[in-house]
Amino acid sequence: MNAEIRYAPLSDIALDAQNPRLGRADREGGLSAENVYEIMRDWSLEELATSFLESGFWPHEAVLCITEEVDGEDRLVVVEGNRRIAALTRLERTYEGIESSRRWRQLIEDTERPNELFERVPYILLESRGEIDSFLGFRHVTGIKEWAPPQKAAFIAKLIEENNLGYREVMRKIGSRTDTVERNYIAFCILRQIEEIEDFDTKVVEERFSVLFLSLRNKSVQRFIGVAEKFGLEPSDVAPPIDDRHVEHLREYILWLFGQGDKDAIVTDSRDVDKFGRVLASEAGLRYLRNVTKPNLEQAFIASGGDKEEVYELVSTATYSLQQALSTIHLYRTDQRVLDISKLMLDHAGQIKKTLELD
Repeated sequence: MNAEIRYAPLSDIALDAQNPRLGRADREGGLSAENVYEIMRDWSLEELATSFLESGFWPHEAVLCITEEVDGEDRLVVVEGNRRIAALTRLERTYEGIESSRRWRQLIEDTERPNELFERVPYILLESRGEIDSFLGFRHVTGIKEWAPPQKAAFIAKLIEENNLGYREVMRKIGSRTDTVERNYIAFCILRQIEEIEDFDTKVVEERFSVLFLSLRNKSVQRFIGVAEKFGLEPSDVAPPIDDRHVEHLREYILWLFGQGDKDAIVTDSRDVDKFGRVLASEAGLRYLRNVTKPNLEQAFIASGGDKEEVYELVSTATYSLQQALSTIHLYRTDQRVLDISKLMLDHAGQIKKTLELD
């Protein structure tokens, strides 16, 4: 068995028509690679895609492949890691505009296409399908294992500090994105700085390290704890990331983000870190957090005026949808379902008129 990690473009790798997860009927149906993708594209792949965008495709997550004929040509066929390849495929097709799912379009918003992610997919080539069982025992028991987020960050810090490497050099070694490497390192330096705060239990921070990591993507969070200027510097200029002027802000940030003692965290879902950043950027939002005994993120968000943008979005979407419906609604003037929905819409419109005191 050769456990050498190699790299290939995503286009050279095919999904496995014999994947046990497909079910017997599909496996015996002579599916093409595209048929397999069409089945798998609706599996739960968003979390994997988000991980790829945040952290890249780490070599220790290499898929296991064999060489087989697919659709008339020899291809690398995935015998372990099909969901990873399906997620990567759907992500690439979203960037290319082939996939039109709103959820997937939202995943790539404000994110440049990570070309290396699709051009250098790590894989290990096996000689036959029979080799897979013994290799999986090695992979999951004594060999390559999935690392927790703080372990990944600690490994990055080790490469930087012990080998004197820059972010780009680390990126090339582990297959991640440069900005992800940088954010992991700064987050790990913050974790070490948190450990120096007296009477503070850092265990909960380490357990939810991914939330700390994700929160640093938000510019308002960066400014609040004073690390915005650390991004873009060389690693040697980062530590300590937070100066004395912002230590008190760090204490508040930790308390609100992770909780401590009898104080509950106000951010319980990593998807809410941007909402949290909006609160930190608002004086009204900060006053609420500092003065209320048991603050709530939704109330803090409202206090910061953040819900105003949501109202803009909801009303705008409803208006443009209605405008689009007007072009064909006359064709269904006797359809009872259309009539019922239209009556409900008019009731809502009447309530808006009354609430806003519109003429």
